[in-house]
Amino acid sequence: MTTPWGELELARFPQDPRDRLRAWDTADEYVLGHLDEQGTDLSGTVVVVGDRWGALVTALAAHRPAQITDSFLTQEATRANLARHGAEPGAVRLLTTQDPPPGRIDVLLVRVPKSLALLEDQLLRLAPAVHEGTVVVGTGMVKEIHTSTLTLFERILGPTRTSLARRKARLILCTPDPSLERPANPWPHTYTLPDGIGAASGRTVVNHAGVFCADRLDIGTRFFLRHLPDGDGRRVVDLGCGNGVVGTALALANPGAEVLFTDESFQAVASAEGTYKANGVPGQAEFRVGDALAGVPAGSVDLVLNNPPFHSHQATTDATAWRMFTGARRALRPGGELWVIGNRHLGYHVKLRRLFGNSRLVASDPKFVVLRAVKR
Repeated sequence: MTTPWGELELARFPQDPRDRLRAWDTADEYVLGHLDEQGTDLSGTVVVVGDRWGALVTALAAHRPAQITDSFLTQEATRANLARHGAEPGAVRLLTTQDPPPGRIDVLLVRVPKSLALLEDQLLRLAPAVHEGTVVVGTGMVKEIHTSTLTLFERILGPTRTSLARRKARLILCTPDPSLERPANPWPHTYTLPDGIGAASGRTVVNHAGVFCADRLDIGTRFFLRHLPDGDGRRVVDLGCGNGVVGTALALANPGAEVLFTDESFQAVASAEGTYKANGVPGQAEFRVGDALAGVPAGSVDLVLNNPPFHSHQATTDATAWRMFTGARRALRPGGELWVIGNRHLGYHVKLRRLFGNSRLVASDPKFVVLRAVKR
């Protein structure tokens, strides 16, 4: 990536030879170029929110910025990219969306997330640290910036306008108004599950901002909940747990189960823990942020439940699903099972047969399939 501070060699995490996606885009280049063109003073506290793979903080490492991200993978990519360019340890303060933000912010760069709710939550959390002299610049591809995006900046921080588009990217330029009366932060959000879905019927869901289906049960999970396997006395993983509904439902039906909730999203794992605790579930549970099942000992798991994502930011990719499936196979003991819910058109049965040597259809409807693969 070409920046005003030199050329950067950047990579995503984990590096996958099948993944040809870059670790930056023109939105990253645009905002860095804008800072240089405007002669922005970067000597104060610089905060970067939503940096996709660490491109922005790697470019700005000499100014000792803070990065705020919801993604474990982004943090790992950032560490690797900083090390690749010889940044001194601690040059960038790595924070999660669950950490308290800095108390004062002089330059705020916001990479617009896919989730409007996550943007709302983060702007409300950051607003008290923004002062009238703070330089606030958002960035994203044209297709990522909508009227609702600008309305949030305007309502929470102050008067907002957009730049001209450049190579399909656009900037959001905001002038902070500390006198604004801001709304209370509505996150996390809670709702009650419907009846007819097994042990989770009528139970409470806790959703932090940015986690899938914040105000209702999605139809795929609803279908999965009707076909969960027996997990009593087993070590179970809710892989890519989201708000933890699936793992919580299994634990409610099987008090003897030991459930590990894991996701690469800090917001998701906080949601899963909130959901589990809100329902007073008996038994043991662990909550872990990480890359799929990395760090879980091989052959230590009896059952993995998985609803894999097929998007990485705006890109459609099966790389995450494949990594989840391979991680599950390694973590499962012989005879252990991977249960997957997915859209019919994704063809997960082909991948499972290739990896496990078997795949059985458990249940299906016009849109979804539940598949079971056994480690031989």
